[in-house]
Formats: sequence, structure tokens, C-alpha cells
Amino acid sequence: MAGAQEQGLKLLGAASGVSPYVIRAQMVLGIKGLTYDYLPEDPRCKSDLLLASNPVHKKLPVLIHGGRPVCESLIILEYLDDAFPENGAAILPADPYRRVAARFWAAYVDNKLFPSCIGILKTGKLQERADKVEETLSALGLLEAALAECSKEGGAEAPFFGGGSLGLLDIALGCYLPWIEAIGCLAGMPPFLDAARTPKLAAWADWFRAAEPVRALLPAADKVEEYISTVLYPKWKAALTASATN
Repeated sequence: MAGAQEQGLKLLGAASGVSPYVIRAQMVLGIKGLTYDYLPEDPRCKSDLLLASNPVHKKLPVLIHGGRPVCESLIILEYLDDAFPENGAAILPADPYRRVAARFWAAYVDNKLFPSCIGILKTGKLQERADKVEETLSALGLLEAALAECSKEGGAEAPFFGGGSLGLLDIALGCYLPWIEAIGCLAGMPPFLDAARTPKLAAWADWFRAAEPVRALLPAADKVEEYISTVLYPKWKAALTASATN
């Protein structure tokens, strides 16, 4: 159970409710059974608290524990695992090799998979879009193979990257599921996670969505679609217009 160390735990997150980076922090807070104050922020009008807590990147989420800020979502996940080892299940394995493998693939998801996937919507050029689709499918194929390797527990395959329970990589990838679905719908494409192409990932996604505390935190894909259409599309259009006039 959470103890006195938990006091003063706050999470600065986007008010939209669809940020995968904020959601992954909420997932680990839920796994650890930690109570916290959620402080919604408008990224377009950054508060003094956000600017003081994350003066380098000025981005969300930010975890504040005992008055000290922790920035960057993957770092927040590891911090919670280390700071509250007796709360809930560990999200990183004890084995050093499996730990670095989870970190490697979590970074791959953030730096390769999602930029390729969202890039499908950011270009109007057919060849560029086709390239981004191919990059996304290739990345998912690699993660399919990674799941087969990372999920091995006692010589048999478990449902999650973390084995029998949710781990760092499950959370790092799983928080993007509504986004991957929404991007596919907006691009007029069949589902990226296809049981014929990536059967392990497709089954994993079903397990993940049904897990606690995930199912209460993942937004519906149509909510993400609305956010992309009303917030991101105008932002991308404005950026393209500005670059064309410079």
C-alpha cells in the first residue's frame, strides 16, 4: 500500500485527455496504487508551474514528488518503479539484459514507430505517405518479433512484453493504441494491427486493453480522431503555410 513517501505526488498533464505520454504515466501510477493530484494544463498557455518544473523542454507530463519535478514520460515510469518498489508489480524486469531490452524497444516505439505512423497524416504527397505506411508496418513487424522474445517467461510465452504482468514496453507501446487506430481511420486504411500480419501483437492489444488500470485510462479512438482533426491538422497546416512563405 502507498505510504507517507507518496505525499505531495502531483502530475501535470494535458487537459485534452488524449496525450499518450500523460496516459502512460497515469497507467504506472495506477499499477502502483498511488494517489496523486492531477493538474490539467493547456499546452498553448503554459503555466508558471510547468515552466518552472520543466524549464528545458517546457513539455508535459511532469511528475512532482515531494516538491521535486521529474520530466519525460519514460523517465517518469522508471522513477515511479524505483521510488515505490513495494507498491504493485515492478514494470522493469530484474534481469539486466531484459531491462535494457525493454528500454531499447520503448525508445524505438517513441523515436521510430509513432513518428512514422503520425507522419502518414502530416504529408499530402502520395509517395511520402506510402513510405510512412511502409515504415510503420515494418516497425510493427519488428515489435511482433520482439514480443515473442520479451514475453518469454519460464520457457513459455506470456501475454505481455513484461511477461505475466504489464511492463515498461507494454505501457510505452500500449498508450499509442488509440492513436494508431485513429490514424488508420483518418487515413482510410485497414487496421495496422492485423491478426493475419501480426497475430501476436493483435492478441497482445486485446489483452492490454482489458488489463487494469488500462481500460479506464485509454481514450476512445474517435476522441483521438477529433483531437487530430481539430487541433493537430490546423497546427500542421499553419506550419506548412509558414514554411512556404519563408
